[in-house]
This record gives sequence, C-alpha cells and structure tokens, in this order.
Amino acid sequence: MRFNGKVYEALVSTFERRRPLDLYHSALVVHVPEGRYTIESAPVPNADAQARGGVAGGPVGSRWAGHLRIFRYEIRCWLDGVIPDLGEAVDSPQRLTEDEASSRRVLSLAPHVPTPVWGRDELQAGEMWNSNSLISWLLVRSGLEVESVSMPSGGRAPGWDAGIVVARRPV
Repeated sequence: MRFNGKVYEALVSTFERRRPLDLYHSALVVHVPEGRYTIESAPVPNADAQARGGVAGGPVGSRWAGHLRIFRYEIRCWLDGVIPDLGEAVDSPQRLTEDEASSRRVLSLAPHVPTPVWGRDELQAGEMWNSNSLISWLLVRSGLEVESVSMPSGGRAPGWDAGIVVARRPV
C-alpha cells in the first residue's frame, strides 16, 4: 500500500502542479468499559473476517473485480484489534472524546458505513472513497466534531472530505 500511495501521489501532484505530499491513512481506537476497539479499513487477507472484527466491506478499484478477494476491502471493528503500522503514525493519537455514549455511537455505526468501490467517487462526493472517508463519516454521523481533528502538516488524507460530504447528506 505504501508504494501504491507514493505512485498515486506522484501522479496526482504532477497533474495538480504541486509538490508531492505525504499521504495519511486514518483509523480509530475506541475505548469503552469492556475494552479497546480498533476501527479501520484494510485489505481482506483471508476468509475469516469474524476473527478480525469484519463488519462490512466492498470492492477495490472496480465493482466487477470485487468478487476476487485481492480486490476487496473490509471494515473492521475489532475488540483488542491491532493497527499494524501504528508505530509509524504521525501526530497521533488525537483524543476526540471521553464520553462513553459518543464512543458507543461510533461502534454502533461501524457496520452501517457506506461501502462503495474503494478508490472511486461512486457517491459523487468530489473525491474517492477510502479509509479516511470511513473515519470522517463515522465521526460526523456519531456527532463528534470532525473539525477538531487536525491533519499533520506536510501531508494530506485523500478521501477525508468525501466521508464528511456523504455523512452530512440527509438520511
């Protein structure tokens, strides 16, 4: 994913006539009395989604290719889940709330997040849908202040605004 991100950003920055920026992948860690949940979007490594807290998923790149596991992503809401690249996180963690009711709303919404084709703008939000869209959608729909999230300087989180746009649409 890191290599693909660099290639993607090199192409986009050339097209937009600007210098390449670092790309960021968003995830959430939600603490409730019974434990710590990890919420993220990731590739599907095998058929055992339940073991990873898989609650939803969709195709990557193209709907027709989505019948192959290598072209699918899953949404994980995983008790004691692991974010493999957490050690490389920039400007993290950011505490968004300590309110248990807000945390439970985030957890309850995870299985209901939209699952359009990853990397496309099927929802006509103005940019592609990806892991950043998932997280911003959850924050907006749960009532948390998405504007309080600060993005690291020198980079960008493609898809972040797509989640906000889609979450603010009437249900």
